[in-house]
Amino acid sequence: MKQQQIDITSSAHSPGKIIWKLAWPVMLEQILIMMVQYVDTAMVGAIGPNATAAVALTSSTNWLMNGIIGGAAVGFSVPIGNFIGAKLYDKARDVVRQSVIAIFIIGAVLTGIMLAVAPHLPHWLGGDPEICADATSYISIVCLAYIASTSIQICSSILRCTGDTTTPLVFNVSTNLINMVLNFLLIYAPRDISVFGVTFHMWGAGLGVSGAAIATAIANVVSGVMLLRAMFLKKFPCNISMRDKFRFDKAIWADMVRVGTPVTFDRVCVSLGQILMTAMVTSLGTASLAAHSLGITAESITYMPGFGFSAAATTLVAQSLGAGRKDLAKRFSNICIIGCVIMMSALGVVLFFFGGNIISLFTPSAEVVALGAAALKVEALAQPFFALANSIAGSFRGARKTKWLFLFGLLGMWLVRLPICFIMTHYTTLGLTGAWIGMAGDLTVRGLVSLIVYRTGHWLEVPMNIAYVKPKEGGGE
Repeated sequence: MKQQQIDITSSAHSPGKIIWKLAWPVMLEQILIMMVQYVDTAMVGAIGPNATAAVALTSSTNWLMNGIIGGAAVGFSVPIGNFIGAKLYDKARDVVRQSVIAIFIIGAVLTGIMLAVAPHLPHWLGGDPEICADATSYISIVCLAYIASTSIQICSSILRCTGDTTTPLVFNVSTNLINMVLNFLLIYAPRDISVFGVTFHMWGAGLGVSGAAIATAIANVVSGVMLLRAMFLKKFPCNISMRDKFRFDKAIWADMVRVGTPVTFDRVCVSLGQILMTAMVTSLGTASLAAHSLGITAESITYMPGFGFSAAATTLVAQSLGAGRKDLAKRFSNICIIGCVIMMSALGVVLFFFGGNIISLFTPSAEVVALGAAALKVEALAQPFFALANSIAGSFRGARKTKWLFLFGLLGMWLVRLPICFIMTHYTTLGLTGAWIGMAGDLTVRGLVSLIVYRTGHWLEVPMNIAYVKPKEGGGE
């Protein structure tokens, strides 16, 4: 599927239309992936609360690994966006080649680390003995596909920063459908199934939690390979070739580290906090842990506009500053923020009134549904502030102000969320709801601080490390 290159400096389309052209495929991608994840979670939940808890126990650690990869993704994609805006396509190709090298290096290193800690991780997190074996099996299998996971994040981010949000939509959604089908075949044992009154015997591997992990790993490999291949296609504006020389470029990696390291620190900081929060919730019992995991799954419905507008803001701000157009960067960013706040606030209303209904789709346990629904009511109140944090973060990434994002994450997670969560789970009877009060406080503070810094306008100052990028007439160098 070919997506026409967007000229952000053209007056042919209004800023709103350009933003929507970039944002809607990301939103649709998140909606479809969310629906598949709902089915995926329900499939695991049908085995029982212990299976859900086993997957939930290591999920925050998996987020940590994805956070490390995410830093590299931003570090490579934002400079590409700068070069696209400046119409320096050959320089953008140089960055793409280095990103391909990084996919294999980063993925292999993270796989080795996770395989070493997997046998001990569930015990470190305080998991009940009956779920530790399944938790170890799950994360050990999933991590075998970390090279593919790295490819998914880096290549998707690069494609979006060039203005192509459709290709990641097609590949990621189709692969998640593969994951769902494989779950159906690998999780359950052979059984009889009735469809429209017709009963037939269905084969199943009966692997339980391990089957879910295998399905996820295979799906990630499919998506990772397809997205990596997209870097070599002629329709990609910065396409590379297997005949190119893939030599290590110190300058490009140094720039990636400058832009991406704060993002990695931010995501590691937040993910470590999520791990500690998971440990606190684990102390409340298996039902609370399952409700916590399912609540996060249900809450993901609100991430859809956040992902879309944030991705659009990153692309448009990066390209606008690369083109030397601060006015465009600010205009695009303002529209993204307003749109994101409106949509996420509306979805927060859905969470508040129908959160329990959503969770009931994943588990038959009335106790788990009640715990999760109460927590979601608290979280729903923080959605406008979460929207501010999401959309402004997209603009700051595009403007290379990633250090600020790290500071915001550090403040919200470690000075707000975790202290409140600790107090609520240890010194009150609020249980899981108390833990989510800490989460809502974190998102509220992060959104307000982001807005205060955003309104100063300092984020539009062009960093010295992209001052050399001069817009060039034409389509190449």
